[in-house]
Amino acid sequence: MPYPEDHKAKSKDRILKSATELFCRYGFEKVSISQIMKLAKLTHGAFYAHFESKEALYNASFLETLKGSRAARLVKGPLSVKHLTALVANYWNLQEMEKKSKPGPETVLFNEIGNENAEVKKLYEASYHNLKKMLETRLIALSRLKKLPFEPDSDTIAEKARAILASLVGAVAIAKSIPHEEEQRNILEAAQKQILIMLGVNESELDTVLGSVRPDIW
Repeated sequence: MPYPEDHKAKSKDRILKSATELFCRYGFEKVSISQIMKLAKLTHGAFYAHFESKEALYNASFLETLKGSRAARLVKGPLSVKHLTALVANYWNLQEMEKKSKPGPETVLFNEIGNENAEVKKLYEASYHNLKKMLETRLIALSRLKKLPFEPDSDTIAEKARAILASLVGAVAIAKSIPHEEEQRNILEAAQKQILIMLGVNESELDTVLGSVRPDIW
């Protein structure tokens, strides 16, 4: 009995979804083709009918997550500081990172720190620049509307975007390496609060802001 016409496309999609889940959870080096195909419930030999290498699959997985990520929708949302702080207050949450079914390309920034694979390093850089550009676009718009405590000149905006990404990625990388949940939370909250202060949130209002941003704001 011949396969249906869409069989190959569906098989490729299953491989891609399985790879995305594993890559974003464990990183490129810790995931094998066998693990991906097992999760996709396909034979190991079927892999090369769709992808020439694990690096090629990683590239496809990265592009797929980038296209549908929460961060990619950041620039399309309402022009409000509250919307921007959703990136800080909700997305970078350890439990949510472990549970979410649609991880974003942001995970590349801490899963692949120090990876020497040339293809992965190239995608790491692309992910960083993409996220920085998204943040800059939003910061410029809010600054021009006088909703942020700094001017929308390019150097200032670039510096603020770098500081946000460095704080978030650094906090998550450290927190994920510490087994104690309470200290994980303390690390993340400290980074979140510093970013909110940079965005002009009054220190006395930090806890209220962090508690008020809904997880479904994306």
